[in-house]
Amino acid sequence: MRNLFLFLWRYNFFIFFLLLEVLCGYLIIRNKSFQRSSFVNSASQVSARVNSSISGITEYINLKNANEALARENAGLKSLYPDVYYVDSALKRLANDTIYKQQYTFITARVINNSVNRRNNYLTLSRGEKHGVAQEMGVITSDGIVGIVKDVSEHYSSVMSILHKDSRISARIKKSGYIGSFVWGGYDPFKGELKDIAKHVKVMPGDTIVTSAFSAIFPEGIMIGTVNEVNTETGSNFQEISVNLSVNYGSLRHVYIVQNNMRAEQINLEENQHDN
Repeated sequence: MRNLFLFLWRYNFFIFFLLLEVLCGYLIIRNKSFQRSSFVNSASQVSARVNSSISGITEYINLKNANEALARENAGLKSLYPDVYYVDSALKRLANDTIYKQQYTFITARVINNSVNRRNNYLTLSRGEKHGVAQEMGVITSDGIVGIVKDVSEHYSSVMSILHKDSRISARIKKSGYIGSFVWGGYDPFKGELKDIAKHVKVMPGDTIVTSAFSAIFPEGIMIGTVNEVNTETGSNFQEISVNLSVNYGSLRHVYIVQNNMRAEQINLEENQHDN
């Protein structure tokens, strides 16, 4: 308290001057319409900037919840894509029933662990059996394919990334429709290889590579990447095709787990064909 009195006594003239300045300003603003209007406008601008800054901070703090909500919304929208339905016109239904039956459903998941610099890379997702995840389900993002679910616990799942030596995806050249197999070269997390494309097939740098209809795991037409280089001077009947991957696997945060509701039926039918 003593220090406060000493401070006020030492600067009493300056403090008195400031009080007079504030009083003069108040009287001018109160009695002069132009000054009052200018003060109100300036105060409004300052208030708007402060509110904008506070809003920006709040949005940043809530960014995690916003991303998860957006991922859930995107999963719902993906379920409406025409490519995830098949026509069931062979069955007769009531007039108010749909002629389509949904083949694929999508489960949103968060990536909680990931590797890209190994020979065999895996991801861990925040969804498991409790959420409907099972082995052999595909995993994708809005940019393309990610991998295949290999192991599942109650709350988590482990995914074999396409950056894995044993990964092999049925792929199609979008422009020409020719089918091949996509594999990872084992070194560069941004590039892979398209195999089993005959030399007579015309392939150009920039051609789009997508999943084929031969897969029981991924829907047809999911992005894999674009052709980087083509080498036809090989010792076999097939070309060497380098592919730039469409997904940056080092920055994955949210993914979609794909459930093919008719996979079991397809697998059983194909196994019966092999047995016969």
